[in-house]
Amino acid sequence: MPSISVKGREMPASPIRKLTPYADKAKQEGKHIYHLNIGQPDIETPQIMLDAIKNIDFKVWAYTPSEGTVSYRTKLSSYYNKLGYGISPTDILVTNGGSEAITIAMQACIGPGEEIIIPEPFYANYNGFAHSAGIEIKPILSYIENGFALPPISAFEALITEKTRAIAICNPNNPTGYLYSRKELEALRDLCLKYDLFLLSDEAYREFCYDGNEFLSPMHLPGLEQHVVVLDTVSKRYSACGARLGCMITKNEELWRTALKYAQARLSPPAVAQLAAEAAVDTPQSYFDAVKEEYTARRNTLVAGLNEIPGVYCPNPGGAFYVVAQLPVDDADDFCQWMLEHFAYENQTVMMAPASGFYSTPDAGKNEVRIAYVLNINDLKNALVCLERGLAAYPGRV
Repeated sequence: MPSISVKGREMPASPIRKLTPYADKAKQEGKHIYHLNIGQPDIETPQIMLDAIKNIDFKVWAYTPSEGTVSYRTKLSSYYNKLGYGISPTDILVTNGGSEAITIAMQACIGPGEEIIIPEPFYANYNGFAHSAGIEIKPILSYIENGFALPPISAFEALITEKTRAIAICNPNNPTGYLYSRKELEALRDLCLKYDLFLLSDEAYREFCYDGNEFLSPMHLPGLEQHVVVLDTVSKRYSACGARLGCMITKNEELWRTALKYAQARLSPPAVAQLAAEAAVDTPQSYFDAVKEEYTARRNTLVAGLNEIPGVYCPNPGGAFYVVAQLPVDDADDFCQWMLEHFAYENQTVMMAPASGFYSTPDAGKNEVRIAYVLNINDLKNALVCLERGLAAYPGRV
């Protein structure tokens, strides 16, 4: 039998989805599962977006330009310019989801064997994207004790070598929900300018900032025009994860042209999703206000409930719709699997994402989980009861 490639064998599994077979089996056994493992919101997609799909009248479902349609990029640039990005449609490359924006940006900015520095925990699929491109991630630990704030700039500087090409951040952060401050971003800007590095800014959760905190992008910082690369998606903003539509934004013309070659190699982004997303730019602010109010209430319910469980600690995040919680267990991977395989309270259980998969440092996050507050408050309360009961019964509790 032919052997699988070494690269394929070493490709990391997703911590978000790797427990799916256990969840499927639990469902077959009749258990109700509260899915807190994945960032799939239950918020309704804006009607204006759905109507655009219903009203499609083309006769041929054709390719679109590799960089995305002019009409969508023009409309999309107006969205960003209302936020003060100061871009043109020619600065945008439309992609198949935010995932492709990240992979194209990594490959265009960083060569095989070269390095990118990323504060961890970070979005788990960065590991897979980097592995596919032959790029080495140089992780730098942030800590739950201070809410996963940006590590000291001196720690970043200590990791920089002749192979370092970029720094990447996710703001607000997935999986921690941490929202970076102006001071932190300005320190990163100065470091990138000092060492002539790209700064990749994953902004999938831009709309979800709480407690009166405002979002700041590296795109807002003067001096970074040739260094910053924004990575974005419609998945979270419009609760349209299945649209698989994202974009990469850069004012660096050489980088954009390089990225376009990767986009041409995969032909084009999806036509129907672009039509829907173009319409979605006109989504009224009232939609986002209501969504933010709902997520704030969910966050408050979840964080308070977690911190009331004996032995559990969870910092209060400033954005996104995730928390990372520290549990009184010896191994969160085992605990999350055990909750699906061996536990039920009133025929219910909880599915979470073990946090170890959001780290690149070995053994980091072994007693942490990422929880997505994408369910309604009543379901969150029921999930918290299941979690507390499960922790009390778990043989590996510490």
